[in-house]
Amino acid sequence: KKKTMAKNNGETTVIAQGVKVEGNFVCEGDIHIAGEVEGMIQSQGDLQVGEGSKIRADIVVQNAYVAGDIRGNMLISGRLELTESANIIGDVSAEVLSIAPGAKVNGNISMGDTTGAEAVDKNVKEKEADLEDEEQEDEHLNV
Repeated sequence: KKKTMAKNNGETTVIAQGVKVEGNFVCEGDIHIAGEVEGMIQSQGDLQVGEGSKIRADIVVQNAYVAGDIRGNMLISGRLELTESANIIGDVSAEVLSIAPGAKVNGNISMGDTTGAEAVDKNVKEKEADLEDEEQEDEHLNV
């Protein structure tokens, strides 16, 4: 698993329908996902998850608009908006949460306090550490 770093000066990174990304995805700008992502997503910008997209990752972003499937914990420092087609399995922490009728969330939800955010952040950091250990092991084996 590789760490992908995108520096796009505020532009939007698009993962189109039919595209699958595996590993840590880290960028500074906005992200629009219509395909599949496995691993971790981290951005200082906003995330848009399109209808029909599948994400198996922990997510740390500023704001998020979700219309697809997410399996993983979400740490949103601003607003999280879930449409009627959103399906989340995992813990969610957001400052502001908007849920449309029909959206599904299976997990703990915390808003406006740091208790839930700290738990989600701890979980994300543990997974990051595990991925780094795996990468170091892979590099060691390739020597």
